[in-house]
Amino acid sequence: MCPLNDSGSVGAEDVARDESLAKVEIALLSVIFFSAAILNSAVLVVLWRQRKQMSRMRVFVFHLCLADLVVAFFQVCPQLMWDITDRFAGPDLLCRLVKYLQVLGMFSSTYMIVVMTVDRYQAVCNPMVKFQRSRTRLNIPVCVGWGISLLGSLPQVFIFSQVEVAPGVFDCWAKFIQPWGLQTYITWTTLAIFVLPVIMIVFCQVRICQVIQINLYQKTQQRCHVGVPLPSRASSTAGMSRARVKTLKMTVFIVLAYIVCWAPFFIVQLWSAWDTHAPKETATFTILMLLASLNSCANPCIYLVFSDQFPKRLVTLLGQRQYHCRDSAHEEATLVSTLYMSLKNVSESK
Repeated sequence: MCPLNDSGSVGAEDVARDESLAKVEIALLSVIFFSAAILNSAVLVVLWRQRKQMSRMRVFVFHLCLADLVVAFFQVCPQLMWDITDRFAGPDLLCRLVKYLQVLGMFSSTYMIVVMTVDRYQAVCNPMVKFQRSRTRLNIPVCVGWGISLLGSLPQVFIFSQVEVAPGVFDCWAKFIQPWGLQTYITWTTLAIFVLPVIMIVFCQVRICQVIQINLYQKTQQRCHVGVPLPSRASSTAGMSRARVKTLKMTVFIVLAYIVCWAPFFIVQLWSAWDTHAPKETATFTILMLLASLNSCANPCIYLVFSDQFPKRLVTLLGQRQYHCRDSAHEEATLVSTLYMSLKNVSESK
């Protein structure tokens, strides 16, 4: 089972599942769910505590963590419970809602990466745009990313519903127009969530590399011909700070992690939709589709690697909690000791 192509569609044969493979699915989904939930929640808490001085890049990371938490709690967790029960245990409204939220997580996580990359492209290739962006406190790219995600997930509400797959047996299945409905749906979803975003991301990254290379070349030429001024845009880009360079590197790794995690998932989806003889029930197919959710675990890890302050802030946060616990325990011990001495003095005076 997966958010896009469920175990079948109306009219398909209800095949009994492989119990040993189901146990592997449950184990993998459990690890992914707890890892994604804990890692993204930790990053989110630290970013929220310093929200008053958050940079623009940290705002994108904050919303990326929110999107990954949507994946963890509304995509991975329902799928985990679904695998445990074998059948979808819920009414038709819950079926449609779960399917909507599952794809919402995929859309939001993807398009947060897209708007983050586009923002880095503007910062490097069009640095003057920052003066226009500073006029409003509303982060328009983030709003666009969430808006696309909310609208792009709507077809799930009409495609999936509670269906009687066997006499007296109901499940959350998809209704496709035969024979081309399934192929059209999977192809459109692949284009919207993977192909088009990857094209936009690769274009932005290539342009960023080109601009940096050109400006580094111009800076080298300036050193050879002292006194020749650089264009304002070139000088601003060639003289990038370490923080901006680190931000660009982090963005590149986030993009690479997204492509590595999601490419096998969509390849398997297209194969199963267009090839009637595809080995859909094999362990390889199933595990490749499940591993796509690892991207929600990879994003906070990448941020941890490239952030110098986050580990220190997390340790400080945990240290403060331990200090408060020790301090309260010390106060309680002091109070008990004081009461004991008072009672002892009263008894002796008697």
